[in-house]
Amino acid sequence: MALIEQADVWLFQLLNLHMVHPAADDLMVFLTRERLSGHIFFLAALFTLVRKGKDGFLILCFALLAVGLADVIASGIFKPLVQRTRPCFALEHVRLLINQTRSYSFASSHAANSAASASVIWIFFHKGELVEKLFTTTMILYASAVAFSRVYVGVHYPGDVLAGMLIGVFSAIMVYLMVSWVWKNVIQVRIMRKKSYCDG
Repeated sequence: MALIEQADVWLFQLLNLHMVHPAADDLMVFLTRERLSGHIFFLAALFTLVRKGKDGFLILCFALLAVGLADVIASGIFKPLVQRTRPCFALEHVRLLINQTRSYSFASSHAANSAASASVIWIFFHKGELVEKLFTTTMILYASAVAFSRVYVGVHYPGDVLAGMLIGVFSAIMVYLMVSWVWKNVIQVRIMRKKSYCDG
């Protein structure tokens, strides 16, 4: 475990101190601030509604459930359980580009939430037309950039964002499987029974 933590710190310092450029600083702050880049999710929701019509509302519900589950797992379970101090408070010589309150680091809820959204989009759009495939790729790249920005601005270790992204993907899959199971085994069964009763 100590070796893994040392590797995590080494990689953090590489990404936060050495693989940086002043021209990228503003972009990373933009990506990591929800109030700045949050409108990208609004545009994604609008695209979903335009492309899928009424089904788009169901996809947005899927996304909200997945993000909610990811946030609970990352912030409600792992952070108080692991209680890892953020690198900007634990290490010296950190490039901290944003104001950060004292809170735990593992796992990154930003990475978890954006990965959950991107995963839901992949589930419903990756087999679609070219524009939908491009939309899927764009949202995956955006989620990855958000996760990377958390390391770049100095508030998370790479291990935090990797765990967050895994949590996001897991949450999207679990929500999809659970809702699909309820639809097939509960709702459709009741619809068929009601139809049989009416026909009889």
